[in-house]
Amino acid sequence: MWNEPSKDNREIRQTSLVQATLSRRTFLKGAALAGAVAAVPALMAGCGSSSGDVPLEQKIAQMLMVGFRGLTLDESNYIVRDIREHRIGGIILFDRDAKLKTYGRNITSPVQLQALTASLQALSATPLFIAVDQEGGKVVRLKESYGFPPTVTAQYLGTLNNPAITRMYADSIGATLATNGLNMNFAPVVDLNINPQSPAIGALERSFSADPTIVTNHARIFVETHDKNRVSTCFKHFPGHGSATVDSHLGFVDVTDTWSAIELEPYRNLINEGNCRMVMTAHVFNRHIDPDLPATLSKPFITGMLREQLGFDGVVVTDDLQMQGLTQFFDYKTIVEKSILAGVDIILVSNNLDYNPEITPTTISHVKELVRTGKITEQRIHASYQRIMAMKGRLLAS
Repeated sequence: MWNEPSKDNREIRQTSLVQATLSRRTFLKGAALAGAVAAVPALMAGCGSSSGDVPLEQKIAQMLMVGFRGLTLDESNYIVRDIREHRIGGIILFDRDAKLKTYGRNITSPVQLQALTASLQALSATPLFIAVDQEGGKVVRLKESYGFPPTVTAQYLGTLNNPAITRMYADSIGATLATNGLNMNFAPVVDLNINPQSPAIGALERSFSADPTIVTNHARIFVETHDKNRVSTCFKHFPGHGSATVDSHLGFVDVTDTWSAIELEPYRNLINEGNCRMVMTAHVFNRHIDPDLPATLSKPFITGMLREQLGFDGVVVTDDLQMQGLTQFFDYKTIVEKSILAGVDIILVSNNLDYNPEITPTTISHVKELVRTGKITEQRIHASYQRIMAMKGRLLAS
């Protein structure tokens, strides 16, 4: 059960630490942003009308976000090849290796993380998206024990329902990511806390509230504070995971009898306001919307509901394609094909639940073959490439 923390010494200490961290990091953040802005002209050279001259393989590579093992980089690490030769568009970092069940995968301290992110960007001809899940509370990769600022859960913030406190914590998260070379946060969660015992959401206190207005208001603050820090936010998990009784990391999730249209309200509100930067799909199944496929692989969900019904024209990213909510039923090539046909732009492969150093060349080769055989059009790939490059341009130039 969740008990709202009282304003005891621990909370006062956390508040002081967050405020002090924001002050200390102002100079460092400015230096990091200056380097990112300097890369804008080179980035934008690949956008617009000239993007028609970009090879198909490079467009596909920009659609890939991949994880790897390593606290530092050397030539033997496949991610060096993936960035330098294949020119993938993004990286996802973790502190814990889920497959090995060990810590120290990519993140151990601010000094180490800053060096790693700088090394990653230095390899890339086009600025990378470098992402983490830094929601706050129980889902954080930059932990206080590693020397990063303290955080609290979304449920704590939604229960407190104090915009000033939410802004303080959200700004701290955004500033911390920017200072450490990260420009994408797979947060905030905009799932409604319909089932407080939901193993992937409610039980981990990842939802602000069951009230869509409260969720909307606190998610908006995350967007505003992260925008200020030039860090993209990403709403998850579309079309809503808060009523689920099962975790899609571990298997099939059917929300047919528990999901309701109210779970779309935070998306509708924030899209209409112009405050939706990116959306992550959920591997949930709802036979009332699509009798055959989970949302990540479903055109009725992604193109029909998200893009056409709700009017979202930005970047859509899959949740990790290695999760058992998909892999129980589909092989990897089918998952990639159906996710692109559904309308997603970025294919996320954490290489954390599984580990395949050849995932990037394998995926690029597979998508090229899908285009060659006419199963996916080159225009479809180009549309995602344009959305991704436009987002990178806005993120760095803002």
